[in-house]
Amino acid sequence: MIIDARAIKFGDDINTDYIISGKHKFKSNDMETMAVHAMEDVDPHYYEKAKPAGAFLVAGGNFGMGSSREQAPLVLIHSNTKAVLAKSFARIFYRNAINTGLPVVECDTDLIDDDDELSLDLEGGLLRNVTKGIEIPFAPLPPVMAQLLADGGLVEHFKKHGGFALK
Repeated sequence: MIIDARAIKFGDDINTDYIISGKHKFKSNDMETMAVHAMEDVDPHYYEKAKPAGAFLVAGGNFGMGSSREQAPLVLIHSNTKAVLAKSFARIFYRNAINTGLPVVECDTDLIDDDDELSLDLEGGLLRNVTKGIEIPFAPLPPVMAQLLADGGLVEHFKKHGGFALK
């Protein structure tokens, strides 16, 4: 699976309250409504930048620390975030992202700047920074996680296969 989009870059330690603030999580269960507020405490214009054509959310280390709720990756999906690229992830966010169908990739993000055009080859384990003409390798997802993403997340996988079947 190849995904093309531009980068919107953040730093280290982006927690789930930055992804979707608690003041919005408890007002609605509608992800489209909440997506308008994605990342607004760090970048009030994230939704406006990401929604039209889609974007890669690029970050440093420890992305997604905090709450174990699935709203954080779902809000990113509904804001048209194509994938999250970070140096490292909080484990529970990482699994919630895969389970909800949001691609997450651990890679070196130092050579990516805001607005760089990127091309992500999830199966090949290669991120191309088209703007800078460089390639950044990463370890491809394990087959079980790649299958869950291909099916649209864990719930869609179960619907499609009637259980936890793998190809």
